[in-house]
Amino acid sequence: MIGFETLLAENLAPLERFVKFRIGNLTDAEDILQEVQIAAYRNAETLQNPDLFKPWILGIARNKCKDYFRAKAKRMEIPLESLDEAAMSVGIHGVTTRMVVHETLERLGDTDRQILYLSYFKDLPQAEIASRLGIPVGTVKSRLFRAKQQFRELYPEKSKGENAMKSNRNYMPEIMPDYRIREIDDAPFEVCWEELMGWFIVPKLGEKRTWAMYDFPKRNRTEQCEMEAIGRAEIHGVEGIEIEAIEYDPADCNRTDGTDETRRRFVAQLTDTHCRYLAECHKEDGVQKLYTFLDGEGFLQNWGFGKDNCGNETHIVPKGLIRKNGSVITTAKQPFMLDVVGRCEVLINGKTYDTIRIIDAGAYNEGVVSEQYLDGNGRTVLWRRFNRSDWMLENYKRPWTELLPENERITVDGETYVHWYDCITDYIL
Repeated sequence: MIGFETLLAENLAPLERFVKFRIGNLTDAEDILQEVQIAAYRNAETLQNPDLFKPWILGIARNKCKDYFRAKAKRMEIPLESLDEAAMSVGIHGVTTRMVVHETLERLGDTDRQILYLSYFKDLPQAEIASRLGIPVGTVKSRLFRAKQQFRELYPEKSKGENAMKSNRNYMPEIMPDYRIREIDDAPFEVCWEELMGWFIVPKLGEKRTWAMYDFPKRNRTEQCEMEAIGRAEIHGVEGIEIEAIEYDPADCNRTDGTDETRRRFVAQLTDTHCRYLAECHKEDGVQKLYTFLDGEGFLQNWGFGKDNCGNETHIVPKGLIRKNGSVITTAKQPFMLDVVGRCEVLINGKTYDTIRIIDAGAYNEGVVSEQYLDGNGRTVLWRRFNRSDWMLENYKRPWTELLPENERITVDGETYVHWYDCITDYIL
């Protein structure tokens, strides 16, 4: 095929993301990528329209990934039909088994579980099930009917419909509650941090979170967001959780459709080691826009984090990349610097929290440093943002030291940063 190498080069990046998001082992992923390219080259003559090269080669990749899972299932001695592509979502940093179905099955009685397995996982006709179990076909039908009813009653996820989350505003305080941060000498404790970075919600069914943003020095509430995990979703074969968000009175940079309420949908994935975005959707000038992890830099710059968009680590420990001494922060000056930096007692809203402090030094946004205080449950107690004095100077026209002269300042690798705003959630209220 004339131009095959050119077409492959143009589509290599989305092809790599497609495979690596599905295959947990990087070595295996590289092997599959080679197999896909070889198969594509050998079958190039079957592609009649070069404009369809991308979906064509992704189809080849999808089949190669299925072959990988089938082989893996056999090696693990898992019934082949019970571990299809939809039952396991994989990523660069781990495997997330879809446990909801399996946990529900475990809660059923042995008879119900057995007949559902034979019917849906083994895909056996009722006559063969009857033969295997030594019971009449009519008994199989009645047992299957009863088992499905039991499964529906026990299954935790219910259909919520398109407009699952209604606008039912739960107001956060208009003024930021007073708080005090006191560093303590004790070593940071271990914590599992499963929140979606920057949005404070854990991508699990049933999770809800309301949070607000407060400008300093006035401490007034400027934005509020309500979020809810409303169901499962699949993006390019990778399974995640769909989250609806309503932003009230959003800043101009977050206002997407000219209204005082901005609605977004996210799909996020929580693996055994990382939490990451898979897709984001919102309306802009009346047009629904959807961005996914296959959309290159346009997605990664806004929603991606970490190498190959692996997301933020859920099991975080001090790495020595960032150090803080009073108001002076020094870093290792490398990509994706997010580190546990000390242990603090945070007194806020009349309550005291034992927390670890996470500092993000430009990992998510160049020229921005954030401090996030997590308690032992892995929940955000307080989030604080600082801007480098020249951050977005072309837009704001003046350095932040002049824009916010009263606000707290810190020094990061010799440069001045100015406190801009804080976020809190209803978790502390």
